[in-house]
Amino acid sequence: MIRAITFDFWDTIVRDDSDEPKRKAQGLASKQETRLSLLKDELQRAYPQVSDADALKAFDHANQWFRHAWKQEHHTPKVSERLHQAFVCLGLERSNGFDELVTAWERMEILTPPDLVDGVEDMLAEMSKDFQLGIISDTIVTPGWGLIQILQSYGLSQYLRVFIFSDEVGAAKPNPRVFHEASRRFGIEVTDLAHVGDREANDIVGPNNLNATSILYTGSIDRGSDNTNASATCHHYKDFPGIIQSLNAS
Repeated sequence: MIRAITFDFWDTIVRDDSDEPKRKAQGLASKQETRLSLLKDELQRAYPQVSDADALKAFDHANQWFRHAWKQEHHTPKVSERLHQAFVCLGLERSNGFDELVTAWERMEILTPPDLVDGVEDMLAEMSKDFQLGIISDTIVTPGWGLIQILQSYGLSQYLRVFIFSDEVGAAKPNPRVFHEASRRFGIEVTDLAHVGDREANDIVGPNNLNATSILYTGSIDRGSDNTNASATCHHYKDFPGIIQSLNAS
């Protein structure tokens, strides 16, 4: 019996990179270009001998280091740890402006937030009447506290009770730790948890390995619903209450 439901954040609550057109309309560079520029400027301010090529090399190294930790080791280092690797790559100590650089990276998606996926606010409002709801999200750049600020700005945090972020718990999906921690905070067995997300390897494999319920959400992007092992698939959140009802009746 499903007693609590958790949702991924990116491409499940908000549409990933939907902030890029907003940035362009404001005359801002893309997030990737801005992150590189912020790193390059800080490196060259503190160490004038650093070339543009050096800065790009450090940027790529830090991102590759992060992706390995995320995809292979299933944890997401903090932005400070990732940017530290950029300095390590060049054999440099952290600069005096390092903390400001970290903050600039962390706040970018808070200042220009992504758009909500269709129907998510009405769905959360309705489902919160009968179920405990929460978030289980991997944090890629914006930390957990920043994702909560985005949820608050849209008025969605009022419907959510539990927040599990990979940068805070030291594990990323599909690591069982994040699902067990969510269940513990809800006060339920993990088998009474349903998790909703857009990625098979993260959001479906994780709950399935624990005999929890998995729901593939495709309303933002369909990453292979034809071959999913999810308990159910949701194409639009207007259908979500009926999906949960059917799962609980089966």
